[in-house]
Formats: sequence, structure tokens, C-alpha cells
Amino acid sequence: MGFFGVGTSAPSERPGSGRPETTGDTDAAVRTDAAVVTDAVAATATVPPAHPSAPIPVQGPALGASVRSPLGETGLEVFPLVLGGAEFGWHVDPKVAHAILDAYAGWGGNALHTCDAYASGRSEHIIGQWMRARGLRDEIVLGVRVGGGAEHPGLGSVNLVRAVEASLTRLDTDRIDVLYLDATADTQTALEDTLATADWLVGAGKVRALGAFGHTAAQLVESRILASAGYPRLTVLDVPYNVLRRKDFDGDLRLVAGAQGIAVTPSQALEHGFLAGAHRSRSMMGTSVRGVQLAAAMNRRGTRTLRALDAVGAELSVPPAAVAIAWLRAQRGIVAPIVNAFAVSHIEELVQGVGVRLSRTQLAEIARAAD
Repeated sequence: MGFFGVGTSAPSERPGSGRPETTGDTDAAVRTDAAVVTDAVAATATVPPAHPSAPIPVQGPALGASVRSPLGETGLEVFPLVLGGAEFGWHVDPKVAHAILDAYAGWGGNALHTCDAYASGRSEHIIGQWMRARGLRDEIVLGVRVGGGAEHPGLGSVNLVRAVEASLTRLDTDRIDVLYLDATADTQTALEDTLATADWLVGAGKVRALGAFGHTAAQLVESRILASAGYPRLTVLDVPYNVLRRKDFDGDLRLVAGAQGIAVTPSQALEHGFLAGAHRSRSMMGTSVRGVQLAAAMNRRGTRTLRALDAVGAELSVPPAAVAIAWLRAQRGIVAPIVNAFAVSHIEELVQGVGVRLSRTQLAEIARAAD
């Protein structure tokens, strides 16, 4: 029987000494145990105790998990800020993209938007990998725009079905929650034919709801007439819209979308990142596509708008990007702006816009600066 572990034995008395005799193995085991205890005590001593005022680790649902807005007549509910994947696979590699997605989900975000044309489908692949690795597909409202991809361009029956199937494969999922039909990529196919094909996709369970991108007010009216004949309805609208770009949505398109109860998820919420305020001089711009897009907004009007965003942000202690998002969310019919992020730090700035409520005076000051 061993007292200190395997290979040890009970001590025996040394003849004539009256003391127990220990073997070499026993002495070694005692020294080993003593060393282990000493190391454990030393390790404990090097770990400082938690300060009484240290923050308690957050457990349970994310802070914004209960912040949801109904997405029109789709029956879906989304976080009031949709994370776009336009930069994934292009300016953002998969590792950073997954960190951005983790940060967004950590704040309670549940709505993602991508396109079959983004980085030749790599954006969809990255998002699909992330959803599979995190096991969050059922919690995510996934929006995909099709029609502009090089492999299956347009909204004709054959290419539309193939584009959806290809997106489903890259996303590693069996359904798309909101399928945005890109009307700018196809001016030849009749809307009725496109909706007939979409009806089959919905019936097959591959698509849950339909969205419009690049459709005119007249086309939305036509789609509602076709819906009365049994075709699926366009229930979500993606249109480029922000405080600097209002003409694309203001007017007939806004009136028709409001009358039909269409949920608006505007893209270009920050005008290619200009309204975030990080780039304010043409000397900082290069000759890249992004540099040209940012430089286009660097004029007197853009400078006035940034100053207005800065002033309101200083009053509310939030960054300009959050103020720009808050301005959008205050507009009638807007459910959830679509924003793209380059870094994890951008997510915290953007999410602050969900909790900001601008006064009428602040809204008017921003709009007046952008006129």
C-alpha cells in the first residue's frame, strides 16, 4: 500500500534506533510533494486578488438582444442596424471579418447583408463559415442581393435560380431570409417574370421574403398590382440614402414605400465612410476606388455636414458616425440602415447610433447643413 503515491511503501523501523526507517523512494516522493506544494503556493502568490470594484463579467444574452424592430410585413424582427459584408474578402480578410461579426453579435446584432457580387462571392463564403462555426444560423436574419454577379447576371428565370443556388452553397445554408432583387443589373427581364421565378423560390423554401434594390416607384406600384394576382410581394427596400444623399429616396419612392408598408433598409448609410469623420482632407486620399468615392464628398457641403455631426456628437458624447446613424433612424420609414465595417472598433461606434435619440432641433441643424 502506498502512502504518497505509486511506488512508495510503508516505513519500517531501523534496528536499534526506535525510529522508522524510510527508503530512498519514500524520501524522493516526500521531496517531490514538497516541491509541488511550494510551486502551488508561489503561483498563488503571483496572482493578485480581484479588486472589489472590478467589473463583473457579463453573462447571459447580449446587451442589445432585446432591441428588435419588425421588418415590415416579412414577419422577421431585426436589430436596428444591419451589418453589411461589402468589405469582407476585399479589404477585410476572413480572420478580421469573423472578429467584426463576433463584435456585432456581441452587441445583440442579428441582421447581416451581403451580395453575390461582393468580392466574387468571397463575402458570402466568409459569412457562411462564421455562421457555421458559431452555430448562429437560426438567430441570424440573412439578406442577400442577387442579379449583379458575374457568374449569373440579371434576373431572368434561369440565372436567378442559379444565382440563389450558388449563394446558398457559399453561405452553407438552406434558405435566404430576404432576397434583394437587383433591378439595376437587368433592365430587360419583365418584373412579372422575375416575380414568377421568385414565387417558385419562396414555395421551395429557399427564400422567405423578397426585397427590392434599384426599383423605381412605378415598379413598386406594378409589383403590388401583380401581388394582387398572386405573385409574392416586395416587402423590403434597399436604396442608397444618407444625410448627403437624399434625392434617391425622397419623393415618389418614399411615398410609395410608405403607402405599401415596405420596410426600408438603406445602404450607403455613411456615404462610403465619409460621414464617420475619419477622412477630412483630399490630401489623405489615394487614387483607389475608395479614395475617389471619399473625395467626391469632400466639398463645402460635406464639410458643413461633418461640422454639424461633430457639434451634435459633442453634445451627446458620441462619435459622428453614431450621429449619422441616429439621423437615418429618425427618418420616416427607415427600419435598419445597412453599414459596413473595416475593424472591430467601428462596431462600437456604429452601435451607439441605435441608442441615440436626436431632438427636432438637432435633426434640423444636420439637415440644414447638408442642404
